Amino acid sequence: MPGAILKVEGLNKSFGGIKATDDVNLSVEENELHAIIGPNGAGKTTLIAQLSGQQMPDAGRVIFRGRDITRAAAHRRARLGIARSFQITSLVMDMSVLDNVALAVQARQGHSFRFLRPARKVAPIRDAAMAYLAEVGLEDRAERPTVALSHGEHRLMEIAIALAAEAPLLLLDEPMAGLGAEESARMVALLKGLKGSRTILLIEHDMDAVFALADRISVLVYGHVVATGDPVSIRGNDAVRHAYLGEE
Repeated sequence: MPGAILKVEGLNKSFGGIKATDDVNLSVEENELHAIIGPNGAGKTTLIAQLSGQQMPDAGRVIFRGRDITRAAAHRRARLGIARSFQITSLVMDMSVLDNVALAVQARQGHSFRFLRPARKVAPIRDAAMAYLAEVGLEDRAERPTVALSHGEHRLMEIAIALAAEAPLLLLDEPMAGLGAEESARMVALLKGLKGSRTILLIEHDMDAVFALADRISVLVYGHVVATGDPVSIRGNDAVRHAYLGEE
């Protein structure tokens, strides 16, 4: 597809006799928010693990910005511009909110990690970290210890850290998981504000959030993409309703 930042071609991954991903073909456009939905056990976690480099496929290709990264390790993909949030992000609970994000800025800028404590004292790093916190609405929490924040605020912190990587592609794995109604609404508002300025591949069980946010949706069932389209076409797809949406 013209303008695609990410292409997945014939991706397969099996565990014993179970196909976790089965000939997955997927294309994500530059600056679109593309959601992946599917019932439990559909292979969503395995798919995102293969995209981030945490798992290697048995067959198929992953193309990022025209480059074949199928066998690239996770750290190399991160350097190329793929940031995965939530499942691999590790917040340092006894550090402040600002210090957590400052370390992410420091890592992206390639500074030494021998001097972690002064990171926030370097004006450009501190200013950048504060800008990312402001983007997710946590600037007033900057000096608080991370452990004192709520689960929903931790999720927002993780978004700020992902943004600090300045990655062209964000892989967001169930950002609404465990959030209450008010926190979910805040997350939806944040992701809606990011639309158009970042490319986001979103895996999410919250269908209200998916249909409010996605430009396009791909439906994964038993490891295979059964449909891809805009929210209206997906909502009206009989096969999709039978496989997944009818469960709601």
